Amino acid sequence: MSKTVVISGASSGIGFSTAQFLHAKGYKVIGISRSYPKEEYSFHYYLCDITNEVEVVELSKKIGKDYESIDCLINCAGMGVSGAVEHSSYEEVKKIFSVNVFGHFLLTKNLIPLLRKNKNTKIINIGSVAGELIIPFQTFYSMTKAAISAFTEGLRIELEPFNIQVSTVLPGDIKTGFTKNREMPLVIEDSLYGERINNSLKRMAKDEENGMSPISVSKVIYKLINKKRMPISKTVGFTYKSFVFLNRVLPKRLVNFIIKKMYG
Repeated sequence: MSKTVVISGASSGIGFSTAQFLHAKGYKVIGISRSYPKEEYSFHYYLCDITNEVEVVELSKKIGKDYESIDCLINCAGMGVSGAVEHSSYEEVKKIFSVNVFGHFLLTKNLIPLLRKNKNTKIINIGSVAGELIIPFQTFYSMTKAAISAFTEGLRIELEPFNIQVSTVLPGDIKTGFTKNREMPLVIEDSLYGERINNSLKRMAKDEENGMSPISVSKVIYKLINKKRMPISKTVGFTYKSFVFLNRVLPKRLVNFIIKKMYG
């Protein structure tokens, strides 16, 4: 019997790639986002704004009616904002936390009862290496991804008695539409920060354009779904595994100095 997998942010990027990949592997895939994918797709789809609690509650009822239970939830939805903290608006910060953190919370909260109906079910949250290595002028994005790692660890302990495993996948730079869809800052250059903001944005864009294919993340997710025991987190790509390891063993001042040279 094939497993039923729910994937948020399935209209593009990692979410779409993973939905297509898992569907091709024989899974029953339920894609979720505010709009349908622009590319052709072959999996089941529900429209839902995961930042809207009313919509999420209704969605969980529909899925429960159509499928009765699910085997895996993959929280892929995400967005990016950038710029100096000093120039960021409260609305920008609320928006990114609503999508990257609170949306994952709402969807997870409402689908846990459906996950609990099956044995050995899983929740996989898409975090980021940027949640480990905090990037200047992308501070709020890094904050949301660090929050997802904390969300995973707490949830993992809470749900263990129900045989629901939880893990975070930490991709590095991925070549998707995320780069062009990132909300640009109101201030890119001024007399205080000079060209630092713009140079940082250019470096981020270049790294992402030269990044890994989203299918590389999809394959890691597939392996996690089929793993008897998932790790707390899984970094994608040897280079990024090295970055995360060095961040944990090197003095923080040295790590910050290196990141400053690269992005600051």
